Amino acid sequence: MTYERARRVLPVWLVRHVYHFESMIEDEVARFAAGLAGGARVLDAGAGESRHAEAFARQQYVGVDLAIGDAAWNYRRLDSIADLEHLPFPDASFDAALMIVTIEHLKEPAAVLAEIGRVLRPGAVILIVAPHQWEVHQAPHDYFRYTRHGLEYLLGKTGFRVVALEPAGGLFRLLSRRLLAAVTLAPAWLKPLALLAFAPAALVLPWLDGWDGNRDNTLGYSCTAEKL
Repeated sequence: MTYERARRVLPVWLVRHVYHFESMIEDEVARFAAGLAGGARVLDAGAGESRHAEAFARQQYVGVDLAIGDAAWNYRRLDSIADLEHLPFPDASFDAALMIVTIEHLKEPAAVLAEIGRVLRPGAVILIVAPHQWEVHQAPHDYFRYTRHGLEYLLGKTGFRVVALEPAGGLFRLLSRRLLAAVTLAPAWLKPLALLAFAPAALVLPWLDGWDGNRDNTLGYSCTAEKL
């Protein structure tokens, strides 16, 4: 079941319990928007269908994407269709930026981060959400996975300072998601049995996530950085 469908048919607490990564993204975007001044100009780099636009109702939201990730998506809400390596904006013209599960789709992530840095004013902040242990998606435009150290390296190399970097859960939340994926992979005639076998463990495992102190086995990371 996709996250969007789960939000429509399941209780909120259950969605947040099982779809921790997606819920974390929504929370982090809301937190990021709340911390920005009204009227701030915000670049959503790799905006896709501009699903986060509503979070920035107080700001000037600008969604940019190359519009090649998913043929089924509606890209008509974008403000600009452009290559993120060559943004059509002047230097220092944005107060903040976000890049949500986009960096893994970039062939040259350092070049894109440098270009985003060019259009951000000094002291501006960027929110990046990057997958670490996640399935291939939007193939063939899916190139990399990131550790916390890789994100710190790329951001430091391109003129940013990491302010906060948080994993999206640990090993047990990761195992929970893998069990749910196993249900979706089961043949139709075996799905009821797979659901019975795997769903109870998938529901229990997230409560054990506190056992994983360093959370190196994680679905992904949320990272906030400042342009130096």
